[in-house]
Amino acid sequence: MSGRWSIVLRALSLVAALGIWQLLTAYDINLWLRFEQFPTVTDVARAFGDRLGSDAYWQDLTDSLTRIVTGFALAAVLGITVGTAVARSRLASDLLGPVLEVIRPVPAIALVPVAILLFPSNEQGIVFITCTAAFFPVMVSTRHAVRALTPVWEEAVLTMGGGRWRILGSVVLPGALPGILGGLSVGIGVSWICVISAEMISGEYGVGYRTWQDYTVVDYPGVFVGMATIGLLGWITSTAVELLGRRLTRWLPRTEGRPPSPVRHRPALPPAAAPSPLAKERVHP
Repeated sequence: MSGRWSIVLRALSLVAALGIWQLLTAYDINLWLRFEQFPTVTDVARAFGDRLGSDAYWQDLTDSLTRIVTGFALAAVLGITVGTAVARSRLASDLLGPVLEVIRPVPAIALVPVAILLFPSNEQGIVFITCTAAFFPVMVSTRHAVRALTPVWEEAVLTMGGGRWRILGSVVLPGALPGILGGLSVGIGVSWICVISAEMISGEYGVGYRTWQDYTVVDYPGVFVGMATIGLLGWITSTAVELLGRRLTRWLPRTEGRPPSPVRHRPALPPAAAPSPLAKERVHP
């Protein structure tokens, strides 16, 4: 299927979802699910247009993006560094491994009380929660990707006289890059979940804070405006990470959306005929 038809189908699926939403809410459908209190698509679009013209909306947008970019950047650097160290060094694995495995199952949003106690401002605490949320997916994916590398590549660099840093820059990081990018894609999504939750609990400004305030004053169109904003921001940042990953791994084959190419078999060649005695005589007079 061509790229043009793929775009058309994606747009039609979104339009169909919005149309179903409009029908269910406009006619107050109450079956097993209740849609009578849901705002219609037109109500949300009207509220969205009003928010776009206000300074508070763009201030919230800027605050949330600043928090997510700062926390995610820190998580990417720390996650790749720690994951590589744990995978490559027995000492780092023994020292950091047990601590990381104990902390990893704890949800990042459960660290809100810890952030309030540790940091002097809510802004730093929210960045800490966002960084923690993205750190563990990046760290775990980096650790597994580095450990899965074949030792033949490293031995080849050693044979040519390369040292430890040459191996790290020429073999370890490039070879583990696809796995690292997978962790980054997961991490950016988890970061958005936690930054919005942290803004709802202890934030000052931000999309999550504004969405929770709209809920407390029973402004349901405003709540859905916040949800739509979060979805758009998450989609934009995830797409940016994916495009960056494709640019960094241009050497990888791309099979997404392409049918497998048929395997073409060459016709078998007939067996060579045995040389006749006359041919032998001509070859060896």
